[in-house]
Amino acid sequence: MVNVREHCSWCTEDSEEALDKAKILVKSGVNRAKTLEAVPVRRVPVEKATMVVGGGIAGMNAALDLANGGIKVYLIESKTTIGGRMAQLDRTFPTDDCSI
Repeated sequence: MVNVREHCSWCTEDSEEALDKAKILVKSGVNRAKTLEAVPVRRVPVEKATMVVGGGIAGMNAALDLANGGIKVYLIESKTTIGGRMAQLDRTFPTDDCSI
């Protein structure tokens, strides 16, 4: 695979120079492809689980959505309590309800 758009078209102003550069890149890509070896396929057991880092509002929502989807969730939080910044507020916008 060669990236002609990124390495030639967009960064080279002279069209003749870009064409020559593209030809070199394609030729190099073909030569490299000739020496590639197949990647061996391995099968490994996979546990249908995920880890959510951060017990704030976004982390808890993500963990709940995943758990409701049948995926085992590990919720990781560095503090002793969950809730993030939201737990530090005494009122929330727009209803001005208590955040606790």
